[in-house]
Amino acid sequence: MTFDRKTLVIPDNTKFEEHTIVIKGDVVIGDRCLIQFGIKTDGRIFVGEHVIIDGGLDATDDIRVDTFSSVGGDIKSGGNVYFGEKCKVKGKLSLRGDLDVGDSVEIDEGFEAKGWINIRSPIPVVIYVFIYLLQLLKMGHSAEIDRLLEEIEENDGGTIPISETFLYIPNNSIIGVQKSKVDYNLRIGKKSRILGNFDVKGDVFIEEDTMIHGTLKSTGDIFCCKKTNIQGNINSNGNVTIEEKACIAGEISAEKIFLSKDASVSSMLFAKEGISFTTPSAVEIEDKVKRFEKNVDVVDEVENMLE
Repeated sequence: MTFDRKTLVIPDNTKFEEHTIVIKGDVVIGDRCLIQFGIKTDGRIFVGEHVIIDGGLDATDDIRVDTFSSVGGDIKSGGNVYFGEKCKVKGKLSLRGDLDVGDSVEIDEGFEAKGWINIRSPIPVVIYVFIYLLQLLKMGHSAEIDRLLEEIEENDGGTIPISETFLYIPNNSIIGVQKSKVDYNLRIGKKSRILGNFDVKGDVFIEEDTMIHGTLKSTGDIFCCKKTNIQGNINSNGNVTIEEKACIAGEISAEKIFLSKDASVSSMLFAKEGISFTTPSAVEIEDKVKRFEKNVDVVDEVENMLE
């Protein structure tokens, strides 16, 4: 599954603790999300607009929180912190770098910063630009106006490079203790421990040796790699694939189920189009055929011979 802006991406080795999500790498949270956990990472945290985070934020690097967002706990940063307009922090803020805050930002329990503090008031800047454009119009400098607007557009929303390992939560998502909702696909990395029930309007891909304490409901396909452990039911409007040594504690309901003979399912199976039992060798042969059709298998064989 390729990454896109609508896919919830949970990286390898992510741990959902009782009140905190612990990851390695950067965290990117889209607009209008509800996160009922705190977040702790060794990277940076980027929070979009109108986001509600019930817990705190803890990052070894920078933290950026956009306009009208709320953080329900303490914020700790080993780098710089940026707050957009009307942000609210219900706990205490502590940082080692610079603090940059917009208009009407509230920090209930105060802050402690070791760098520079910059408080911005964006309204005068907007008024200044508006008056400047009016004066240019009066003088008939339409070419200058076009140039200025092009520069503003080029500088607006510039891209920020993030780490190769990252947690990405798309717009309008809910990551809850009891229920999580995603409007598109879900991808979970290796050796992760996930808490909660997931309602996904798309496909679900779970990499090997990952445990989910909850149920999975999807309008698309669900693929569980080797040694995955689902402590709940799986309900899919598409196909469900369970690879070898996976363990499903609940029921599986789908259009069609592909089940490895080495997998374990503790409850009932419901499949409208039937159940196919697979073996590791059959899966490897099918994969080799697909790779051969794409001219990938031949290259790999030559590399193995050279080794």
